Amino acid sequence: MIASFFHTFLYVPIYNLLVFLVGIIPGGDIGLAVVAATLIVKLVLMPLSLSAVRTQRRMKSIEKELKELREKHKKDKEAQAREMLALYRAHGIRPFSSMLGILIQLPIVLALYFVFSRQAILNIDPSLLYGFVDVPAQVAPLFLNLFTVTGNSLPLALLAAVAQLAHARLSISVPEKSTDTTPSIGKDFGRAMAIQARFVLPLVVGGIAYFTSGAVALYFITSSIVGLLQEGIVRATKD
Repeated sequence: MIASFFHTFLYVPIYNLLVFLVGIIPGGDIGLAVVAATLIVKLVLMPLSLSAVRTQRRMKSIEKELKELREKHKKDKEAQAREMLALYRAHGIRPFSSMLGILIQLPIVLALYFVFSRQAILNIDPSLLYGFVDVPAQVAPLFLNLFTVTGNSLPLALLAAVAQLAHARLSISVPEKSTDTTPSIGKDFGRAMAIQARFVLPLVVGGIAYFTSGAVALYFITSSIVGLLQEGIVRATKD
């Protein structure tokens, strides 16, 4: 049942979108089709993504208040949770909005992976196409006539890692180092995790991009660039 749902509502729509874009892009460049498809997906998810970015920035702005609440209700976890939720509501924060955006994108990446791992985009299956989507006259497997998108591409994987590193450095805030001279694992745990996320996440993205396909790498590259633009928009609006 899950496989059927995935095929019908994710794989086939992504496949049709890519085939349609390949058909209208000069030269049938599959790589450009992936970039265009990613931009379309990001445009659809833009309200959710901007909300997640704003949430992260608002969370950073109330770090001091959260720390005071934790100290105040150190021995009463129920009261601590209640006041934290009240603080979130007061600042219009939805703590799990960023997770929702990630969860939505995972199936899209999987669908993209299966389309290219099976080389389905090179051998168009007319039975999977919607009535308004035609079989492209030309299909070019090289992005800009340089990088393969249907197989592994080290250059694109490295670019995906670098793009993610740039996005992570801007979007993942690292808490200030504690000035308390009393040793405490808990106090510096969040800082350590944030620092690791800045560097581990790009390595993970680069690894996934290399061991899947150049198409997935292009998805990550485009997503990171869009993420950087969203960060800029949110900072400019100071919301």
